[in-house]
Amino acid sequence: MAWNEPGNNDNDPWNPDKNRNNGAGRPDGDREKDANNDPWGRKPGGKEQGPPDLDEAFRKLMDMFGVKKSRKSGGSNSGGDSGMSGKFGGGLIAVVLLAVLGLWGATGVYQVDQQERGVVLRLGEYHSTVMPGLHWNPSMIDSVTKVNVTKVRSHDHKALMLTVDDAIVEVGVSVQYSVQNPKDFLLNVRSPEESLAQVTESALRHVVGSSEMDQILTEGRELLAAEVKVRIQDYSNAYGTGLLISKVNVENTQAPNQVQEAFDDVIKAKEDELRVRNEAESYANGIIPEARGRAQRIREEAEAYRSEIVARASGQADRFDRLYREYTKAPDVTRRRLYIETMESVYKDVNKVVVDTQGGNNMMYLPLDQLMKQRAESSKGAGSASSGNIGALTDQVLDEIRKRQNSTVRREGRN
Repeated sequence: MAWNEPGNNDNDPWNPDKNRNNGAGRPDGDREKDANNDPWGRKPGGKEQGPPDLDEAFRKLMDMFGVKKSRKSGGSNSGGDSGMSGKFGGGLIAVVLLAVLGLWGATGVYQVDQQERGVVLRLGEYHSTVMPGLHWNPSMIDSVTKVNVTKVRSHDHKALMLTVDDAIVEVGVSVQYSVQNPKDFLLNVRSPEESLAQVTESALRHVVGSSEMDQILTEGRELLAAEVKVRIQDYSNAYGTGLLISKVNVENTQAPNQVQEAFDDVIKAKEDELRVRNEAESYANGIIPEARGRAQRIREEAEAYRSEIVARASGQADRFDRLYREYTKAPDVTRRRLYIETMESVYKDVNKVVVDTQGGNNMMYLPLDQLMKQRAESSKGAGSASSGNIGALTDQVLDEIRKRQNSTVRREGRN
């Protein structure tokens, strides 16, 4: 029969008192037989092979936590056992409490990253804002919400707007922002992103409503973006959203689809007008400086010519005065010198001279190039012909003219 079957109370391992009572009057052979059939596998006089003694384990645990077993003299075993069980129960509760307390303390440790800030709420009320690092707050008393303050977020908005000149345009903007104040971002408004959308709508309508359509569609986008950014930041600060607007980009500005073709033609015409105006200004900027440069050059050339003529006239007048003084001293020599210099200036650029004899029908031909060549060959060792050589050549030419005139006169006399 199994140990735990009903009716087998004699060998019940969980009722040792009953087993002791039942075995008190049994023969020794039966008790030895029951010992051999021990359900824990223990053999008489041998080493225990079953599970450890629970009382011994409880006793060691209580000794570990400082709970000592006390025995009163004259007390019964049942009273001692109940005192021991009560103290053991108190130690176990202390262990459980310490474990729960340690677990609760461990759950309060958290870390805030470098790009985050932690907003601490104590019993639902704002307590502090913690910086990056390792922190501890009591769990179930404080709640910590981490907010990324370095991430740049974006919000796109597009709507139909009415301009100051009663025209309808479609404007699309992109707002880039980040969290500047984590406390205001979490606690002041219920939904900061929705508040930002409403603020963007209000600021955009205010700026577009005070601008003309042509300015918005063409060159006024940068000014529009700057004004919208300032207004969005002012409205966000007034509402306490804790947001910092970093940039506003105007994505597109166009007319409604129903009149888009007509507006495209108008915009193209304005762009053509602007291009032609820029080309005209570029041409003017190139022509005017060039004309001014030419005028300045002509003015400077005229000044140089005037200075040259005045200087030359002054030099000639001074030269004439000096020649006149020399002429009064030696008229013949001065007259001959002037004649020679004049003939030199006349003959220096000609190669041939034809002389008409006075009173005759013949004309004399003077090959000056040949004469100059002969003269150069004769003075080859002395270098090239100088002004003195030209003067000597002139004398030679004059002598040749006289000789030919005399020969012509003699011929005519004979006839």
